[in-house]
Amino acid sequence: MPQALIGASKADLDTPVLCLDVEQFARNAQHMAEVVTSSKKLWRPHSKGHKSPAIAWHEQRLGAKGVTCAKLGEAEVMAAAGITNILVANVIAGERKAERLAALCRWSDPTICCDHFTQAEQISQACQRVGTRCQILVDVNIGMNRTGIRPGKDAVELGQAIDQLPGLTLLGIMGYEGHLLKIADTAEKTRQIREAISILENVQGMYQRSGLRCDVVSAGGTGSVHITSQCPAVTELQAGGGIFGDPFYTGNCGLTGCEPALTVLATVVSRPHLQRAILDAGRKTVNPDLQMPVLRGYPDAEIKSLSAEHCTIELGPESQNLRIGDQVELVVGYGDLTTVLHDDFYVFRGERLEAIWPISGRGRLQ
Repeated sequence: MPQALIGASKADLDTPVLCLDVEQFARNAQHMAEVVTSSKKLWRPHSKGHKSPAIAWHEQRLGAKGVTCAKLGEAEVMAAAGITNILVANVIAGERKAERLAALCRWSDPTICCDHFTQAEQISQACQRVGTRCQILVDVNIGMNRTGIRPGKDAVELGQAIDQLPGLTLLGIMGYEGHLLKIADTAEKTRQIREAISILENVQGMYQRSGLRCDVVSAGGTGSVHITSQCPAVTELQAGGGIFGDPFYTGNCGLTGCEPALTVLATVVSRPHLQRAILDAGRKTVNPDLQMPVLRGYPDAEIKSLSAEHCTIELGPESQNLRIGDQVELVVGYGDLTTVLHDDFYVFRGERLEAIWPISGRGRLQ
C-alpha cells in the first residue's frame, strides 16, 4: 500500500512518481492568497490543476472563499470531501448532468455558469423535479471566444430569462481573460486585461440598471492575477495554478512570487551516448505540450523529446556524469496536463515522504 511508504526517502521509491515539495507549495499558496486578499477581493482558487481535496482544504485554511471546478465530476468530489461552496466555471448540457447538478444542490452550495437559455432551462426543470435550487452566473465572452454569451443586450436578456426560471437564483456574471495571459509587454498586457474586464463592468452596470442581481463578478487566472485583482468590478478571483509555481506561468505569463513545487522523480535507464541520457518518464508521466519540463539541477542538460515511456536528454559537459540508476527530477512545465496522469501526489518535506494525497477528481465523471 502506498501509505506504507510514509517516512521513506526519494531513493526508496520506484520511479516515475509525481512529487510535491510541500514547503514550496505552502509558500506559493500563501503568496497567491495574499495577492488576492490584499486587493480586497475574495479568493476562489481553481482546482482543475490539482483535483485534490487535500489541497483545496489547505487553501480554505488560507482564507479561500470556496473552490472553482472545471467540471461537475470535480465538484462532486469536492462536495463529498466537505468543501461545499463550489463554482463550476463551465457550462453543462444534457438532462443527465442537470439531474446530477440538482442532486448536488441537496448537500452542497454549487454555482454553475450558463451562456444559453437551453442550459438554464434544463437545470431549472431538474431542480424542480427534486425540490432544490441552483445558483447561476451568466458566462460572458470578454474576448476568449470559447464559451460565453455576447456582452450587452444578449447578456442582459439571458439574465432576465434566468431570473424568471423556478429553481434558479441569479448571482451575477463571470468572464475569463485567458487569451491575454502571455502578452510579454507588461503595460500592453495591463491595458488589454483592463479593457477585457471593463466588458464585465459594463454588463454589471446593465444588470443593476435592469434590476438584476449582480453580486458576483468572477474572473482572473494565475497568469493575470496581479492585474485582474486590481480591477474594481471584479469581486472574486479564480487564480489557482500558482500554487505549483509552474514554469508556464512564471516564464510565459509574468507570475512573480512563486517557484516550482511540482516535479516528476525519474531514473536514468540508459546512456547510449556521452551526450545522451534516457529517463523512464515519458508522455504517460509528464505532458510537454504547453510547456516542456526542465531537468532540475543540470542547467546544461536539455530535454529533446518525450515518447510514451521515455525522455531523451541532451547532456552538456557538466551533466555527462549522470549514470544508469541515478535519480533525477523533472520540473513539471504545466501542472494541469500532468497531474491527470497520476493517482497521487507524493508529498515531500525535504527528502522525507510526509503524506500521499489522492488526486481524487482524476478520471471522474465529466
